[in-house]
Order: sequence, then C-alpha cells, then structure tokens
Amino acid sequence: MTATIDQLRQVPLFHGLKDGDLKKVLEAGKEVHHEAGKTVLEEDQSGVGFHLVQEGEAEVLVGGAVVRSVGPGSYFGEMSVIDGGPRSATVRAKTDLVTFSLPAWTFQELLDKHPSMAKALLIELSARIRKIDTEVTH
Repeated sequence: MTATIDQLRQVPLFHGLKDGDLKKVLEAGKEVHHEAGKTVLEEDQSGVGFHLVQEGEAEVLVGGAVVRSVGPGSYFGEMSVIDGGPRSATVRAKTDLVTFSLPAWTFQELLDKHPSMAKALLIELSARIRKIDTEVTH
C-alpha cells in the first residue's frame, strides 16, 4: 500500500501544500516495513524523519509508559523532518507495521528546490504558534 496525496493532506504540516508539491513529497519518501516489537524511533534521540502509518499498529511511549496506540492514517516525526530535534516519545511496532517514511535530509532538499513548499510550511507553523499564543494568553 502506497501513501496518497489525500493521506498526506490530512497531516496538518502538509495540508497547505499544493497537489504538485505533495506529489514531490510522495516521490521523495519510501515504504518501510517494521517487524512487530521493533522500535521505530527512540525518545530523546535525534529525529531523522517523518512516518505515516499505512498498515499495522504501533504504541507510543513516554518515559517508558504507553500513552496511546496509533494505526493507519496516524503519523509521527513531522517536526523532526524540519528541525532534526530530539524525539518526544518512543514509537514501537505493536504488530508488523508499514509506514511511508520521509528522511529529514530528503525533505530539506525538497524545500531548497521548491521555495513554495517552504512558504506553505511557514504559514502552517505560524498558525500553530498563534494558536498556542492564544491559548496561553487567554
């Protein structure tokens, strides 16, 4: 199962991108298979990319405790694809898991080549900051 433009559009970080830009994102990523029990990413470690769950289930752990499960259509690592910062949680495959994965360095190349994508992301990130600012001040 391959990720689709519609699935990417559901990710808030990408929903402002045009279809042509979303197609470029799809072409830059790849399908990755993770065996049940495998750690997909580790809390406090550097992030190397974005993952969109295509098949299977994973559990999200913070401080070693399971805080939620994720399945098809769920995603994680959307911020690290931009800044490469440390992960805020561990994600472990609960069942065999298939993700659409986009390495940060590949996404950075896309942004360098297609400034319209960078602009759309800046608008989305600004909206997130405004929302947080409103929540904190009201």
